[in-house]
Amino acid sequence: MTEPKLAPRPSLDQLFWGMLQVALSAFGGGLSAWSQRIVVEQRSWMTNEQFLTGLTVARLFPGPNQINMAVYIGAEFHGLAGALVALAGMLLVPFTLLMAVGLAYFQLHGIPAVDRVLAGVVAAAAGMALSMGFKILDQYTKDLFALVLAAAVFVALTWLHLRLIPVVLISAPLAMVWYWPRRPAQP
Repeated sequence: MTEPKLAPRPSLDQLFWGMLQVALSAFGGGLSAWSQRIVVEQRSWMTNEQFLTGLTVARLFPGPNQINMAVYIGAEFHGLAGALVALAGMLLVPFTLLMAVGLAYFQLHGIPAVDRVLAGVVAAAAGMALSMGFKILDQYTKDLFALVLAAAVFVALTWLHLRLIPVVLISAPLAMVWYWPRRPAQP
């Protein structure tokens, strides 16, 4: 299998526009998939293996994975300057849009029609979250531990009103210990 031909190292300008394309392509989620498509498939800046290595590193650090990934990609090509430019590409336009929407909301939130529109948006977002949950549920129907853990977390957060951080601090280590790779049994 031959190694894919990589494009020349992107300039700072290309890095900014590439990260901006990632940011604007994935409103509402799916940034990792869009990032891989743009960085690996469309622009050929990295191989899939290099991208996955970067994504693994990005997930190890606190903060949003895709922001960490943009910093990784930028630093890989241009050090600190590249990290800052890639970060600006990921954040500048979405942050500006978010601020504009926020300002518009504070000016218009008293209008009943705006409240109805926002109620509809919230309902649609809840529907998308439920849809994703039901789509992945099929993968876990044969895994009793996953179903019990998901149900326990749901009950703890919804009905027992426990705080998210303690629930995560208890459930995450349990899941990691349960799913930690084990050696196959010797015959």
